[in-house]
Amino acid sequence: MRRIRYCCATSVDGFIAGTGDEYDWIVMDPDIDFAGLAAEFDTYLMGRRTFEVTGARDEPYQGASTFVFSRTLRQGDYEQVTIVGDDWQKAVRSLREQSGRDIWLFGGASLFGSLAQAGLVDTVEVAVIPVILGAGISLATGLPESIELSLRDVKTYKKTGTVSLVYSIKVAGPRA
Repeated sequence: MRRIRYCCATSVDGFIAGTGDEYDWIVMDPDIDFAGLAAEFDTYLMGRRTFEVTGARDEPYQGASTFVFSRTLRQGDYEQVTIVGDDWQKAVRSLREQSGRDIWLFGGASLFGSLAQAGLVDTVEVAVIPVILGAGISLATGLPESIELSLRDVKTYKKTGTVSLVYSIKVAGPRA
């Protein structure tokens, strides 16, 4: 079964975007192999807001299949991506069962919350950027309870001070 990996950058105080959806504070460390990371995936999942903010409206991510979760966007308006609406759990379970590389949960604190609550996220991989925003969009929203994580890897990038943390989610399956 394919893994779903929530990979994102966060500020030291736990925000993935500023109050105006800005992400220009994310420092791109030259030692991070972004091409190598992207090669681990052939499918991207993102919420509508992330889709719109990142300007990904008409272009798939690096030739991968891109699925946008929205109840308001219409498939007919977007040729290069698949819009997933109300039957999102069935769609995600089907993607996990298909052959292929891992699935990158690219963005959306709310989307992460929904997928994690349904037991559909395998890892949380966070690049902690050395900045404190004070307010913004939290790493996760919509969780009715905490999620236990198990640390798998830590890497420090000295040029920028970014710290990469990789966690496995301890509890598999939907919460009651």
